[in-house]
Amino acid sequence: MTHTTDFPRGPGRLALPPNLQTALWLADIGLPALPLRQGKLPFGNCPACTDSFCGNRPNMKAAGPCQCPAPCHGWAAATTNSDVLTSAAWAPAWRQAKAVAYHPGGARLTVVDLDNADAVTWARQNLPATKVVATTRGEHWIYRGAMQSANKARPGIDIKSRMQYTRWYGPGTGPITLLPDVVRELIVREETNRPLRGEVDSSSPTRAIWDRSVATGCRHTETFVRTGLERGLARIAACREQGAGSAAYGVARFLANQHTACPGPCGLEILGDRIIDAAVAVDVPKAYAARAVANGFNTVAVRAS
Repeated sequence: MTHTTDFPRGPGRLALPPNLQTALWLADIGLPALPLRQGKLPFGNCPACTDSFCGNRPNMKAAGPCQCPAPCHGWAAATTNSDVLTSAAWAPAWRQAKAVAYHPGGARLTVVDLDNADAVTWARQNLPATKVVATTRGEHWIYRGAMQSANKARPGIDIKSRMQYTRWYGPGTGPITLLPDVVRELIVREETNRPLRGEVDSSSPTRAIWDRSVATGCRHTETFVRTGLERGLARIAACREQGAGSAAYGVARFLANQHTACPGPCGLEILGDRIIDAAVAVDVPKAYAARAVANGFNTVAVRAS
């Protein structure tokens, strides 16, 4: 297998459809691959995996037992297994695929996605040289080492590594160098910066845990409440491309509706914090997530009053 610090220049298996040919080549060099449909989006989940009914794949944030043979769950389905890539379950996706993506974190890589000329200029002034891949709007700078992913780490800059995919644009130029601290610090600064008055943190402090000490008037068991919450969080986590804000609203409304007959208190604010955190984790702005949860709770409160 070729080491991912030096991508080969051209795919083999010329008799195969081009996108599948590229995916197999990526798998050969250690990059977990998956097909993309129109709009650079992964293919939707099959009926068994819709809304995380399958419990999600084991490598997802909301880890579960799913072993679906189809390319469900976006980045989490990316694989280096050629038997999976060429399987009958993946064949319909390859027939419709418009592009190929790979999971950087799965290959212990980090992609600094520079989305415009200003971002490229900043990178050239502040980041150590590494492999550069030209994209339709900017550049991908690829480093050896995995880290947390984040959108909008800086204006026009996304960090794609763990729990994200990135489109394959080609092998690029230059050797891959070690992930520098300056890239890791982009995420640290985003997590630790305090908000201005009236704004909301980009990440949450340590959360209280829902139990009987905060829900003395709830008529449900802890198992019942936590099971419902975890299923709701999994549903939000599955909305990595769109719809996470709406999902957060729906989960909040569903959970609040379960407690309309309780004498209270039920500790719904703690459940709400967990919902907000789940939405923020898939790149919903925290202020938006907080409003969605509050609206979900309030809709039930108004109906019950």
